Amino acid sequence: MKSWSGRSGLAKVDLYTRVTAYMLMWSAVLVLGMLLLVRPVRHEAPLLLVVAAPLLALANGVLGHRLLRRAMDAYLKPGTVLPPREVLPAAAAGAATAGAVLLEAATADLAELLPGMLGAALVPFLAGHCLMHRVRTVALHQALLAGALLVLVPLTGQDTGQSIVTVLIVLFVTGWLAVTVRLSLWVLGVVFELREARDVQARLAVAEERLRFGRDLHDILGRNLSVIALKSELAVRLARRERPEAVDQMIEVQRIAQESQREVREVVRGYREADLRVELEGARGVLDAAGIDCSVESAFDFGVESVVESGVDSGAESAFNPGVESGVGSAFGPTGTGLPYEIRSALGWVVRETTTNVLRHGDARRCAIAVRAEEDTVLLTVENDGVREDGGSGAGTGLLGLRERLAAVGGTLEAGPGDGGTFLVTARVPLARAGVRR
Repeated sequence: MKSWSGRSGLAKVDLYTRVTAYMLMWSAVLVLGMLLLVRPVRHEAPLLLVVAAPLLALANGVLGHRLLRRAMDAYLKPGTVLPPREVLPAAAAGAATAGAVLLEAATADLAELLPGMLGAALVPFLAGHCLMHRVRTVALHQALLAGALLVLVPLTGQDTGQSIVTVLIVLFVTGWLAVTVRLSLWVLGVVFELREARDVQARLAVAEERLRFGRDLHDILGRNLSVIALKSELAVRLARRERPEAVDQMIEVQRIAQESQREVREVVRGYREADLRVELEGARGVLDAAGIDCSVESAFDFGVESVVESGVDSGAESAFNPGVESGVGSAFGPTGTGLPYEIRSALGWVVRETTTNVLRHGDARRCAIAVRAEEDTVLLTVENDGVREDGGSGAGTGLLGLRERLAAVGGTLEAGPGDGGTFLVTARVPLARAGVRR
């Protein structure tokens, strides 16, 4: 069983909501058990009822717990209908417990305790019942319950005024419970829908990228293959006529095929190799889609015209870079000295891998990425909060691969806990090795 810190945010909300509902139900069972043991009940009620009522209350709690668990699962999956074998035992236990309370009230002076005892007896069943039907149906059942109590409560010896007060208190307790449990599960359902919407958004982004890749290949190969087919057909006709131009056509076919091969390699290369600018933009988009506040800072430009806005609200400061002003021009900072491709590629892989780790191994709310010059070194840092106990060792195969890539350009990689319970990845590449002047 996972610890609290080892759970994701969604799992924490789910556990908190369910435990709260169980606590409300079992608190009612505990209150009823304590009320059944007070002096008037022990001394004035029949011995059989004194023994049977607590046992009925315990059975009512066990069956109500099971019904509540199944009802919460069914509520989060619209269209699910609980079978009678799940509902009838809990309803019978609740009715039997309430009946035992009424019998005890009829044989003992329990006028002051009766409202609380009846409410506590009905809560275990009604906690799950309020999730099984629409709001109108639950309200109708509450009205029917009020009518039944108005008939039964006077049989315990209470006058009309006392009976009405008792019924109103019971309706308030059960109605408050129904509203609390149903609203809590509604909020949990909204959280699940938001998570599912994010997953769908991520899948759509992947599908869109695949379509773009397919369009690129189609644009390259479709045109060239059509030309190759036409020229091949022409070469065949010329060869049958023993015309020397057939050789020229086949040479042209060969040239177009080689050109197509080169263009396809360039398209695929863009997917197999990482570029720092592209990866910074991708990290921003992916983390924002996952609900993680991502700030990006860079002291270098990358030889491109397009830039990415910082994405941080004006006047706000990064959680990990309090000295960086937000909303200042480009996310890549002031125009400086560009980095050569091999350095951008190595650092791009660092951004790609660390972004994946933030999504996969943590429960982050904020992530800060910075690229800057420090003495004779270009420094890339990625820092995030929400570190899990099992997600911050820094010894994964992904980080090992990054160290190998950085070693090829004379760089190093460090990964481990940062300040304030964060996780920090630091990549350093010598500027002299990169061929960059300061």
